[in-house]
Amino acid sequence: MTNVSENVQSVKKLEADERKKAKRKARAKWWKSIWQNWELYVLISPVIIYFIVFHYFPLYGLQIAFKDFIASKGILGSPWVGFKHFERFFDSYYFWRLIKNTVGIGVFTLAVSFPIPIIIALMLNEVKSLRYKKFVQTVIYAPHFLSTVVVVGMLLLFLKTDGLINQAVRLFGGTPIDFISEPGWFKSLYVFSDVWQTMGWSSIIYIAALAAVDPAQHEAAMIDGASRFQRIIHINIPAIMPTIVILFILNAGSVMAVGFEKVYLMQNQLNMSASDVISTFVYRSGILEAQYSFSAAVGLFNSIINFIMLIMVNQIAKKVNETSLW
Repeated sequence: MTNVSENVQSVKKLEADERKKAKRKARAKWWKSIWQNWELYVLISPVIIYFIVFHYFPLYGLQIAFKDFIASKGILGSPWVGFKHFERFFDSYYFWRLIKNTVGIGVFTLAVSFPIPIIIALMLNEVKSLRYKKFVQTVIYAPHFLSTVVVVGMLLLFLKTDGLINQAVRLFGGTPIDFISEPGWFKSLYVFSDVWQTMGWSSIIYIAALAAVDPAQHEAAMIDGASRFQRIIHINIPAIMPTIVILFILNAGSVMAVGFEKVYLMQNQLNMSASDVISTFVYRSGILEAQYSFSAAVGLFNSIINFIMLIMVNQIAKKVNETSLW
């Protein structure tokens, strides 16, 4: 029995030594790889530092969502209250209005603004005149470089009761419409102005993906008698489908991350029923009313929903298309 136990112990010791050797080899290989590619790590280090400082380190402050934050006591000294602020938000009369508006704007934006850049890229890819193609690209890229304040200012200028649009309505015998103050118009104005501003810039990645399509595939399809539309459907779209899926996952994962700035600039007391979203509510409750713990809880809830959406869409895409983020 003694010999058997000694043999077992020696085997275990050999296995432990082998594991240590394997770990040392893996560590040495890792450091060797870093040393051989140190230039690449130096190039990426500012990005890593940026995310650590501005995205990961601030996560420390999320604990105030579970506390009654008192500035004089600091984060650590403030008392824990558990899910008190979450329950207050869920029981509030404005909860469903915020969810409805946020999800409504997010889904509407995704449904309209996501496919349009794909269509633009497919159309531009078929343009033979290089000069005309560059002209169109310049025209549709230009709005991307306008600030949100300028875009909203243009909307207010054109759509006010005595603006250009309403003057055209009067010219044709119609009744002027108060677009900015009418709640029913808010989502459409927000989404379609966003499409106008971003569609050209968003199409760049699809144009780059289409540039990698092998011309021999199109030549073979033309020999077989395929029309231009058939070649788009059966060659171009499948070629950029992995890119489409990845970008769709990223967009779907931020469906509730409706931008604060543009909504706030377009918002007024008359359209509040349609324009009040989670981000503007967090601003009012956190900055204007100094309810720091409550606003942190609302913002954390929004982020968790976005994270869950990202996971779900990624898993669905992996099963259906075998393309995913991870």
